[in-house]
Amino acid sequence: MNQLIILTGPTAVGKTDLSIKLAKAVDGEIISADSIQVYKDMDIGSAKITHDEMQGVPHHLIDVLYPNEDFNVVSFKNMAKTAMNGIYERGHIPIITGGTGFYIQALLYDIDFKENEDDGYRAELENLLVQKGAEYLHNMLKKIDEKSAEDIHYNNSKKVIRALEYYHQTGEKISEHNETERAKSSPYNFAYFVLNCNRAKLYVRIEQRIDIMLEQGLINEVKELIDRYNLTKDMTSMQGLGYKEIFAYLKGEISLEEAVYILKRDTRHFAKRQLTWFRREKDVIWVDKDIYDTDEKCLEYMLCNLKEKKIWEQTN
Repeated sequence: MNQLIILTGPTAVGKTDLSIKLAKAVDGEIISADSIQVYKDMDIGSAKITHDEMQGVPHHLIDVLYPNEDFNVVSFKNMAKTAMNGIYERGHIPIITGGTGFYIQALLYDIDFKENEDDGYRAELENLLVQKGAEYLHNMLKKIDEKSAEDIHYNNSKKVIRALEYYHQTGEKISEHNETERAKSSPYNFAYFVLNCNRAKLYVRIEQRIDIMLEQGLINEVKELIDRYNLTKDMTSMQGLGYKEIFAYLKGEISLEEAVYILKRDTRHFAKRQLTWFRREKDVIWVDKDIYDTDEKCLEYMLCNLKEKKIWEQTN
């Protein structure tokens, strides 16, 4: 059974620095489970790791797509598995890092995603989205699959449409399908670490990170992306936090002050939803930064767990 390490947690909790220390300690290579860092030129808004910050640790699924290309859980799973095969061949351990819980779950339990032939229903739903708005579609989902409606934010129209389409085509709630898939045992010998800290501290870190992004030129980054790749707001890359709000500002839909307010609010909400997701996952090992208050202490705790699970053995 192949070894696999996961290091995740809410946005801005401090995963990047710790992931580098972990990779160096266990001779690992990092695979990004981030839906925006996969895109080239989307650096500031995604808080993308720089080449210097990588410190020589190989990283995968970063800067591999253009912002006008689509990316979803199926793409992630296929690309991550390809990367993992290469990592195993090199005798290293893959470390999945990033905050997209659904991507991690899909890979960890090898979840199957049924693809059904498009019968035109998706186009109907996309029309309804234009005519009646995101909330209307979300209410449709709530009536047929309340669990999915709770899990999917009403503004995430792509996922709402996919859940409605899945029910229409199969008669099965996508939440029930996902639950069945989640019940599978993992084909990996894994350790699933979730980094966390006091919520008030986390929210301060989120607000500070957004302020830094703005100082670094987030607005110019989004403007250049739109111009260079002819992006529209419905594209996957523009669904990312930081991008959709600044996109709306640049298109004159909201003021800059309103865009920043929405960005900070929605990022806090996103972090809360991430934690809710991780609490529902099986076999999670929580790494509490309020207890292990330095990266070194966090690392020591994780390495002890990896030894117990026989995922890693100290060689010197």
